[in-house]
Order: sequence, then structure tokens, then C-alpha cells
Amino acid sequence: MPPYTLPQFVADLRGIAAGEPPVRDILVRVKPLAQRLAASADLRARLSGACDPQQGFGFQVLHEEPDHTLAVAALSWLPGRGTPPHDHGTWGIVVGVEGDEINAFWQRVDDGRTPGHAELRKLSEKTFRPGEAIALTPDIIHSVHNPSDRVSVSLHVYGKNINFTGRSRFDVEQRTVTPWIVTQS
Repeated sequence: MPPYTLPQFVADLRGIAAGEPPVRDILVRVKPLAQRLAASADLRARLSGACDPQQGFGFQVLHEEPDHTLAVAALSWLPGRGTPPHDHGTWGIVVGVEGDEINAFWQRVDDGRTPGHAELRKLSEKTFRPGEAIALTPDIIHSVHNPSDRVSVSLHVYGKNINFTGRSRFDVEQRTVTPWIVTQS
């Protein structure tokens, strides 16, 4: 199989997303291509591995359309760090590149009527290894944790850059929900 590159992936992604097909169709078609890109020498050559100690991870934008759609990023997770439960407000594919990452999946159990209030229940947890992928619909709530003593890296492909979707993060103990913008490089 010939080498696969980021520009080829972006061209394929544009073709798949053209005409705004159903989200599930996009996820089914993009997932194997994202796995192929995650294993490529081209992607590995582009990785900075830089992390923001304050937020616990680095968000390296590799591609984004001018209207913030079709965002491709590499996230580098500091050892023992991760994210609180959050949604994306868009579809996404995440593929492990280096190291394991634990994803926990959550369900909102309150009615969502009280601003700033949210109650979550943990549904499941799964460790994703390099090459393994997860497809996320816009309504999925998950959290991420790097359980190792080394930086882990994952490839993220989103229908829209997550800082432009109105997404939220959740505090399970405080039972709160707030808007969430991440620092990107």
C-alpha cells in the first residue's frame, strides 16, 4: 500500500463530507482512513508532542478549513493527566498514535433545564491502544486519561474545530456544566 499523507487524508475527508451526508455515514467512511493516517510516517513527522502543563495536554492543529470545519489535530497527553467529561458538539474520530489512553463514557441524567447544572453517570471505560479508533457522535460525553508515565499521542478528526461548537465540560462532583475552550498550537 502506498504511503498515506495528511494532504491525501484532507482531500479524502473533503470528498466524504461534501453534501453533508448523515453523521454515521461520515464516521464509517472516515474511521479507516484516520487509522491509516495515524500509522503513517507523514503524520509522525508532523507531530510536535508539545503539551500545555496547565491544561494537561497539547492540541496541535494539523489542518482546518477556513470556516473551522474538517479539523485535524494531534493531541499529546501528559503522563497521568487527561480531561474532565466533555462533549464535542460535532462528530469526531480519535485514533491512538503513541501510548494507551483510557476513555470513560458518560450519560447525562438530569433534564438539562437548570443552567450550569448537570448530573452524569459513568457508563463504561475502555483503554484504546495505538491504531485503535473511536467514533464519536456530537452528543457523546467522554473523558480521557493517560495512565502511563510517558506522553501519549492521539489523532483527532472533527467535523468542526471543537473551539467553535459551543461544547461543554462537566464537573461530576460539583454537578456543573460550563463552556470549554482549549488552548491550541
